[in-house]
This record gives sequence, structure tokens and C-alpha cells, in this order.
Amino acid sequence: MKRIILFIATNLAVVVVLSIVLSLLGIGRPGSGMSMGGLLAFSLVVGFTGAIISLLMSKQMAKWSTGARVIDHPQNSHEQWLLGTVHALADRAGIGRPEVAIYDGAPNAFATGAFKNDALVAVSTGLLQSMNREEVEAVLGHEVAHIANGDMVTLTLIQGVVNTFVVFLSRIVGSIVDSVLNGQNDDERASYRGPGIGYTVTVIVCELVFGLLASMIVAWFSRQREFRADAGSARLLGSTVPMQQALARLGGIQPGQLPQDMAASGITSPSGWGELFSSHPPIEERIAALQRLRQQAET
Repeated sequence: MKRIILFIATNLAVVVVLSIVLSLLGIGRPGSGMSMGGLLAFSLVVGFTGAIISLLMSKQMAKWSTGARVIDHPQNSHEQWLLGTVHALADRAGIGRPEVAIYDGAPNAFATGAFKNDALVAVSTGLLQSMNREEVEAVLGHEVAHIANGDMVTLTLIQGVVNTFVVFLSRIVGSIVDSVLNGQNDDERASYRGPGIGYTVTVIVCELVFGLLASMIVAWFSRQREFRADAGSARLLGSTVPMQQALARLGGIQPGQLPQDMAASGITSPSGWGELFSSHPPIEERIAALQRLRQQAET
């Protein structure tokens, strides 16, 4: 989940900053002579800029945030096995061999990168210590499946689209509120040349609120792609059993044992309204989905 949090946080930060800067310059504000089509084009630029920048920065951000050490030259048999396993899975999936890294932390793993043939797969020391090799291979297959499925690129496109709507609708609502506060009729609105404080405040508030709603959409997609990556791991390994066992192992880890900086790692399922923002489905649902996949294969 950490890679998703970083992606969304970086993306929203870029969108908000870029939006504010352009608005201060008079671009995308009411009275700037911009038509609805121009506003939509402006929203597309702002919406996709943040998402694309986040995607291009994803590998370096992930390495920096976790302190991951890329295995260039294996220092022992365990690193040799890890590197060889990821490369074998990548070959099987038909993608370029990704960088392989290890980082200190609670049981977790992630894959990221802007391109299928230039990605990164990283695993934590906690995961390597708490699982047997078959289970670790299943987790690695899950991450390789993310790369093969092009999940980061698809996530970027979805994030860009929802960002566009956030920027566009925020300015539409801001213009309406500003007109109401200034008591303008249609003729006065047509000759309007400068937004008031109502517009600025409304846009900022709407971008935060709509951005929160947009995060729910992105999180929903992320949950669906976890199911696909689990199934992808099963295909790469030729069986659903290793991934089921790996998930069961992860599901048995108590949340209290996780370091504070990994509290949102997605290993356990949140409860209540927090499920709407979770990037991972509950462990039980993922195991059940694999069981159904296994039953379908046996029939």
C-alpha cells in the first residue's frame, strides 16, 4: 500500500500546487476569457501533470522512502535466490527483468516503475524472515504480475482522469458561488473580469473534498488490481496454493507488531469507513477469490 499512498500523495500535492500557481497567474479563473472547452483543456493539463510526474518519480520515491538496497551483486545465497527467482518470473511473464531490492521493515513487498521493462521489485527483511521460499516466490509472482499487467500506468490514467474532473468541477462550483456572493445576473457575469475571495476559497475547498472522493475511486481500482495480481501469481507458479498460503501467513500477523511507519502497509484490512480508502481488499476475500479460481480450474 505504501507505493499507492506515495503515488496519490505526490500526485495530489502536484495538482494542488500547480492549480494554485496557475490560478494566481490568472489561468483557469473566471474572467480570464477561457471558454468551457478551454477550462476542460486546462483541467486535463493540471490533472495529468501530477499523475505523470508521480509515475516517473515512483521508483526513486519508493527507494528513498523505504531505504531499499538494490541487489546489483548478490552477497549471499539468499540474495542470489531472490534475484534469480524474480528474473525467472519476469521471463515467464514476458517482461524485462526488473531491479530487485531489499529493505528493512515489517513483512511487505512492492513493485513500481513507469515502464514494464524498467521496474523495481522490493521485499522487506521481515517478509523474507517470516515466510518459506514457496510463499516468498508467490509474493514475488504477485508483484511481477503487477508489472506485467501495467498496473502503475493504468493507475496513472485513472488518477489523471479523476484529477481532471476535480480541477474542472472545482472551478465550475467556484464560479457559481462567486457569482451568487457578488449578486451577479447573466449580463454582469458575461462582463466579469475578476474573481472574488469566494471563488478562491470555494475552489480550494472543492479540490480537497472532490480529491478525497477521487481517492475512493482510485482505491477501489487498486483493490481490484490486487485480485488480478493474486491470480497472476497463481498463473506464473501454476497453482493458487502458494499465494493462498502466503496470504494466510500475512493474515496471521497482528497489527500491533508492525512498525509505526508501516501501519498502513495493507497487510491487514481496515474496518469501518476506512475500507473505502484501502488499496488492498481484506485477506479473507483474496483467499476466497483464489479458492474460486482453483475450483474453476479443477472443473
